[in-house]
Amino acid sequence: MNFIYFIIIGAIAGWLAGKIMKGGGFGLVMNMVLGIIGGVVGGWLFGLFGLSTDGGLIGSLVTSVAGAVVILFVGRLIKK
Repeated sequence: MNFIYFIIIGAIAGWLAGKIMKGGGFGLVMNMVLGIIGGVVGGWLFGLFGLSTDGGLIGSLVTSVAGAVVILFVGRLIKK
């Protein structure tokens, strides 16, 4: 069940990050990949700053979206 949870959170987080960064959605698979990797990056960044989420649905979503936005931001910097 955790695997399905990661997929759903990843898809939503990737889609939200695309909307926040004015890039739109990237398709279901890319949204999932972006969101899942964003969750890892977001968790690492939150840990660096001493921030913690409660580990629930909303906390996981916030962490994943924050990480995905950072990935998109860095990707756009490199692309230029």
